Amino acid sequence: CSPLALFDAIGPRDSGGRLALKDAVYGPGPRGRLDVFVPVSASASAPVLVFFYGGSWKGGSKEDYAFVGQALAAQGFVTVMPDYRLYPEVQFPAFLDDGAAAIAWVRDNIAGYGGDPRRIVLAGHSAGAYNAVMLGLDHRYLKKAGVNPQTIRAVAGLSGPYDFLPLDEGTAQQVFGEAPDKEATQPVTFAGPLSPPAFLATGEADTIVRPRNTQSLAAKLRAARVSVQERVYPGLDHADPL
Repeated sequence: CSPLALFDAIGPRDSGGRLALKDAVYGPGPRGRLDVFVPVSASASAPVLVFFYGGSWKGGSKEDYAFVGQALAAQGFVTVMPDYRLYPEVQFPAFLDDGAAAIAWVRDNIAGYGGDPRRIVLAGHSAGAYNAVMLGLDHRYLKKAGVNPQTIRAVAGLSGPYDFLPLDEGTAQQVFGEAPDKEATQPVTFAGPLSPPAFLATGEADTIVRPRNTQSLAAKLRAARVSVQERVYPGLDHADPL
């Protein structure tokens, strides 16, 4: 029972969002499933937000993040929450392929839930922020899934790792260590003029993913003249922004 699972179980919920679809199949295996949350006061062609949860690419489940889906739906987004494969079943970049497949499902199906498939934003926390931002910046994964990268209108990352070379021993080495091109594992490598607008936030007191990750990516995007909003919240730790 993680702190987030406990919060999801007993914490307050936004009344403006509701679960509309549970365990839709977007890919093979038990983790190729997603949930859809919609605004209670739904309007046609609402913006769509795909949210990727964190867990160091080793853990996590969409079941613990219903509070996120409902909160974002209450703000007017048709919100999609996919599971994705984790280490040790897979290593980089398989979880990005899963994310791209989930986005392809969104493009093909979300209109049936009031979402506009031409207005998709990607968001996430921690490892999920990495997934969201990497999918928005490195177009190879969406193209492989048959998705036009221009479909992604913006990205939002909370407490995300975007510039973490050299790899630390432990999780980073396990998940990314076999990649032949380490630079190609880093979102900051792909920040450029064609990148979507970004919101990047971190806690000043985050000791799990250092704030320099957010600062580095924000600086690279600004240098490429991409619209970026950067927030460093005083006194907050890793999970606090979520």
